[in-house]
Order: sequence, then C-alpha cells, then structure tokens
Amino acid sequence: MQLIFVRHGQPQVVITEDGSPADPPLSEIGNSQAQAMAQLLQEEQIDGLYVSPMKRALGTVAPLAVALGLTPLVRTGLSEFDKNSTSYIPMEILKEQDRVAWEKLNTEFDSSKNSRLQRFLTETVAAIEEIVGENAGKTIGIVCHGGVINSYLAHCLQYSSTNFMKFNVDYTSVTRVLASPAGHRSVLSVNERTHFRGKPELMLS
Repeated sequence: MQLIFVRHGQPQVVITEDGSPADPPLSEIGNSQAQAMAQLLQEEQIDGLYVSPMKRALGTVAPLAVALGLTPLVRTGLSEFDKNSTSYIPMEILKEQDRVAWEKLNTEFDSSKNSRLQRFLTETVAAIEEIVGENAGKTIGIVCHGGVINSYLAHCLQYSSTNFMKFNVDYTSVTRVLASPAGHRSVLSVNERTHFRGKPELMLS
C-alpha cells in the first residue's frame, strides 16, 4: 500500500491567556496552500483519508476531502507533540521575530532527554501502523504535522529517534511511503511541492 502524508498549511499565530491549548486554524495563506494541494492530489486514486484532530490539519484536509468525495477519519494519534501548548507561532515567523527562541526550540527535539517526546514518537508510529493494518493494498492520505511525518520517517529508515526532526517538510508538502503486509517500509519521496509551481507566494521556506 501507499501512504501519502500531507503536512498542514500555515496556521495563524495564537497565544491563549487562560491556559487552554492554542490549536490554531489556518491562516489565509494556509487555506490557499490547502486548495493548491487538493488540486494536485485530486488527480490521484486515493482510497481513504485520515486526519489529525487539530484545527490546522482539519482545515487542510477539507478541500481535499471535497475534491475526492471522501470523509476523513479523525485519529487522535496523529496529533502534533505541541497539542497542549498555550501558544503557536509558525516557525518562519518565530525565526524572523525572535531568532534566539527559534534556535532554542530547534534544540528541544532530543527524545532521549524528554520522556513526553519519546511517548509521542511511540504513539505516533503505533497510530500510523494501525492505519496500515486497516488498509492493505490501498492508497491512503494522512493529513497531519511535521513532527508526525518525521517520527514515521525515522521509524521507516531505522535511524535513532534522538533528534528525530531530520527532514524539512513544508506546509502542505507531500511525502510518500510504501508499506507492505510483511513489514517492509520504503520512502518514495519527501517534501514534494509541485503544487506551488507558479505560486511563489505560497512557498514560505
């Protein structure tokens, strides 16, 4: 079977003051990125869609679901590691506004020193493997997050999950993995962005 991972589009900046999760929806650019991605993938034979319950993923999958005539299945195991954070500032904005904070954030992805992060990695891979088990022989779209995609790539390529964020996956980029019933995992592509061709305003990195 083939797994087609799509990272969500650009989210809004959200900072809560009551301690509730930020969980931002898509920005205007993020919505345009999602539409462009849907136009690209509607040409493919996708048998089913799964999505993270976070707003930025739900907003991204919406135009694709319409284009394909499919109802996405929500899986909590596809949530990002920051699901309970009270603030969300897109990385490209944080990098411009506060370089020190951006560099600090990039050093926090060491799962050997963070039990919560290690649990996230384990639960994420388990959630995706469950989807694989449910869909033998099919092509499945999974709309989720950069951390989720990186954690599964680490699993497929069998490298250490310590500092697991090895791949830059841009907003609404496409990453493909082949998964066999025998347990073989092959990475076909990472960070496809052909839907941004001729649309430089949507390419933020």
